Amino acid sequence: MNSLITIATFFIMEGMAWGTHRFVMHGFMWYFHQDHHEPHQHIFERNDVFFLIYAVPSWLLIMFGMMGGNDFRLYIGLGILLYGIAYFLVHDVLIHRRFKWFDNTDNWYFRAIRKAHKVHHKNQGKHDGQCFGMLLVPLKYFKEAQKSQQLKHL
Repeated sequence: MNSLITIATFFIMEGMAWGTHRFVMHGFMWYFHQDHHEPHQHIFERNDVFFLIYAVPSWLLIMFGMMGGNDFRLYIGLGILLYGIAYFLVHDVLIHRRFKWFDNTDNWYFRAIRKAHKVHHKNQGKHDGQCFGMLLVPLKYFKEAQKSQQLKHL
């Protein structure tokens, strides 16, 4: 049961991330997210503050869950933590290449995610954005990526 709580939390976090990105980052907290949509050479961005929005509750849930005898809060906190790790690896490493760890990755799924994120960044303003998800993006990008990979191997 505890594993199911962690897995469910991980998948729920995709919806939370979409909603946060769409309505908070591109809404009342645009000041912090804006530099993420602008070209720059800095290793850190104001946008990195959003790490705390998820890290602090995750840490608190893990801590209080462990203090409560490894109750459900621990497993919710772990689900948030695992999503945060996935977010960092996919968004910061794979998509934006803030670290050059996966430069030789050539996978249709990762290409679809990159394409959707590129479409999101095409609009550098607060409004009229598209593709706010991270792991789940519109199906058309997966189809485009799969088609391009098939053409590449002909």
